[in-house]
Amino acid sequence: MPALSKSICAACGQHIEYPPELGGKQVACPNCGAKTLLDAAPSSAIRIPKQKDPAEREAGSSAAAPLARRVMDNIEKVIVGKRDEIVLTLVAFLAEGHVLLEDVPGVAKTMLARALARSLGCKFKRIQCTPDLLPNDITGSSIFNPKTADFEFRPGPLFAQIVLADEINRATPRAQSALLEAMAERKVTADGVNYDLAPPFFLIATQNPIDHEGTFPLPEAQLDRFLVRLSLGYPATESEIAMLQRLQARHPIDDLEAVATTQEVLDCQQAVRAVHADEKICRYIVQLVQATREHPDLALGGSPRASMALLHTAQSFAAVNGFDFVLPDDVKQMFGHVLGHRLILRSESRLRKKTVGRVMDEVLNAVPVPQVPATVSKR
Repeated sequence: MPALSKSICAACGQHIEYPPELGGKQVACPNCGAKTLLDAAPSSAIRIPKQKDPAEREAGSSAAAPLARRVMDNIEKVIVGKRDEIVLTLVAFLAEGHVLLEDVPGVAKTMLARALARSLGCKFKRIQCTPDLLPNDITGSSIFNPKTADFEFRPGPLFAQIVLADEINRATPRAQSALLEAMAERKVTADGVNYDLAPPFFLIATQNPIDHEGTFPLPEAQLDRFLVRLSLGYPATESEIAMLQRLQARHPIDDLEAVATTQEVLDCQQAVRAVHADEKICRYIVQLVQATREHPDLALGGSPRASMALLHTAQSFAAVNGFDFVLPDDVKQMFGHVLGHRLILRSESRLRKKTVGRVMDEVLNAVPVPQVPATVSKR
């Protein structure tokens, strides 16, 4: 069965999955019934456009590729038929960023975080966000110890290597802000004392795009802190059947074993930063982001943080696929996933049924692709 493409309803913001042959056509949204023009060339599908012969790959391959393949194969024992989304999550993790998972309940968002933590042998904690959640419930607090007659700091769930903030938009802005320092600086301040978080630190936040009752939408400044936003979506028919067959006796997550160590992960993150990006690549990234700032349909374009995020994800995507240098293809693959949640449409453009996906496609088509020799590499 061919992979389904994804678009976003211009009226309600719900994700619409459709076969590629319907691209560019107008259909009724299954959620609200409004007519929506599907993206003709959606940018959500991940392709591997570059290939190397075995000798060249052996000579210049990235050190992150073998670990990435082991981890992805291991996660697929639990998550069936979502290879692209697993790749994106691992790309964000190795780029030292964070992921916002936006999707309906029951599509394995929590299971993806647990499978990643088990595969990497990392400490995992889950925060169930509710309106009565306090910042101290996340970061930890000082408790009086009568034996020592002193206050002792008890770390909160944020003191883990992989943290799942489930339904983050149900927490109040005050509680949401407790995550910002950890996401940006890998440290927590409690009672005036700074506590460093053990590396690697990775936050996966989830939110339901359908049920908005009793929620607190994430402000743009907080959305900008997430490296990528992605959606798992419903599985294909054959994938769902395979999932049910695996779950007959017991859940495969119970038998999932680690295929990497913490030190291997840290070494791979360093290897990602060492992936070479030519000056033409950096100029191409800046031109793409600047084009979003000048686009007439956008009220808010990409920030300098978006430029850095696009560079780091392109480096990580190249490394995961076995390359030690970045090509324009890598940038184009990551562009939609990095910029999609950072751009804001003008109200009049939304009324004309324009979508962020279509705007990003226009930007990619308008900015000329630089010619970077495939032999450009540091090593």
